[in-house]
Amino acid sequence: QVQLVESGGGSVQPGGSLRLSCTASGRIFSINTMEWHRQAPGKARELVARITSGGSTNYADSVKDRFTISRDNAKNTVHLQMNSLKPEDTDVYYCCADVATVQSMGVFNRYWGQGTQVTVSS
Repeated sequence: QVQLVESGGGSVQPGGSLRLSCTASGRIFSINTMEWHRQAPGKARELVARITSGGSTNYADSVKDRFTISRDNAKNTVHLQMNSLKPEDTDVYYCCADVATVQSMGVFNRYWGQGTQVTVSS
């Protein structure tokens, strides 16, 4: 019913920048919180950044002052601007969103994207 598609991943040198985007589509009635997570092989998925429908944001300590999350509610899209990238930022990045569909009668369910690879290496 709801699909999230990420884009913008790739390879970059240390100190470089990337901008990830994630767009939700389907029979969407409302989107609440949108988040970016990341996961390395063999490790638990970790929250990178969160933004509420009202625009309040939270960040993992490891990315504060380097990453910025934003959203375009009209386009059902969330972005993650990543600056001053480090090798330890190398991961698969996933977006997720809490979405109420036309059919769910106001109940929010969490949907995930398929992930996009970010590699930071010289």
